[in-house]
Amino acid sequence: MNGTTINTPAGTPFVEVTREFAATPAQLFRVMSDRDLVAQWLGPRNLDATIEEYDVRTGGKYRYIHKDQSGEYAFRGVFHTVEPDKLVIQTFEWEGAPGEVCIEKMTLEPTEKGVRLHQRSVFPSVEARDQSIEYGMANGIEDSMDRLAELVAKEG
Repeated sequence: MNGTTINTPAGTPFVEVTREFAATPAQLFRVMSDRDLVAQWLGPRNLDATIEEYDVRTGGKYRYIHKDQSGEYAFRGVFHTVEPDKLVIQTFEWEGAPGEVCIEKMTLEPTEKGVRLHQRSVFPSVEARDQSIEYGMANGIEDSMDRLAELVAKEG
């Protein structure tokens, strides 16, 4: 399957991520929403993940922590709309920048070869988006998507 495409148009608060997976939408959704499986792919390989809460349903919440030698990085949000195997709309907030909440929309679209994940994140400002890019967000996304593809292939 193709690698991850990350689009960060200059002067906008948007980040768009696209990736194709050799799986059905149901298989990908399961790996992306099962708390135990999420801990195996979410985030860069050099960080340990602890999933405190991951309730993927409309109105559900999540919170997870990434750890390394430098410290802990906690993230949280609310799942506003969940249509299994099709659509997730959620908030995303790094607890290190309280109040800087993103809105994320993720769709799963069947293709001839599997499923295409498309995610669009809307940051509260261009500056907040640019700061996330500066902190290495793209590397974390790419690593997560690679790990997700590996786990989907393993889990079938």
